[in-house]
Amino acid sequence: MWNPRRGRISERSGRAGGEPVSGGGAAARERVACLVLAAGAGRRFGPGGPKQLALLRGRPLLEHVLAQASGSAVDRVVVVLGAGGEAILDRLDLHGAAPLACGSWREGMSAPLREGIEAVADCDAAVVMLGDQPLVTAAAVDRVLAARKSGSDATRASYGGRPGHPVVLERRLFPAIGGLAGDAGARSLLGSGRVGTVPCDDVADPLDVDTPADLRRAEQALTP
Repeated sequence: MWNPRRGRISERSGRAGGEPVSGGGAAARERVACLVLAAGAGRRFGPGGPKQLALLRGRPLLEHVLAQASGSAVDRVVVVLGAGGEAILDRLDLHGAAPLACGSWREGMSAPLREGIEAVADCDAAVVMLGDQPLVTAAAVDRVLAARKSGSDATRASYGGRPGHPVVLERRLFPAIGGLAGDAGARSLLGSGRVGTVPCDDVADPLDVDTPADLRRAEQALTP
């Protein structure tokens, strides 16, 4: 079974050249990671290989997400892989992200989030992006980071008034994330916690690429 060495997650300077990543009442110098969750099998997309490698304007779908994550003001990027992980790594430009194998990806959405948070437990916060949302931009990540406030459990983007990604999870939530199971992800925690939202309609689009038709819509959105 594919199992890249764990513990090779490297820290890097954010887009601001190592300047503090902070917002609102956040501390003066913090380390913020970005988790790109891309461990699912993508069965709704149909046959033909991992959905993460489906070509979007000549590049793999997941590569678009990694490029945006790496262009944001975070200190490190970790991409959590599961189904088809070895094939994905062989054909993907990681844009500086560190790969993390999620052996329990079949458990549901909670598993890659749980294992990703464990891998960046030394950070003060973690931005969560989804590997099938290629139109969520670095600008959206930076806006959500800038909207963080002291005392919040999380801060997330909204689109048309509806919550979406990216989501910034503060370190105080990390222990609770370690106890998640099944397909709920962090929804239960965000529903009961102190969560801020910031509109990102003007800088990103939360389109999920679940089907070939979605991929065509993303292609149209990226066409000048």
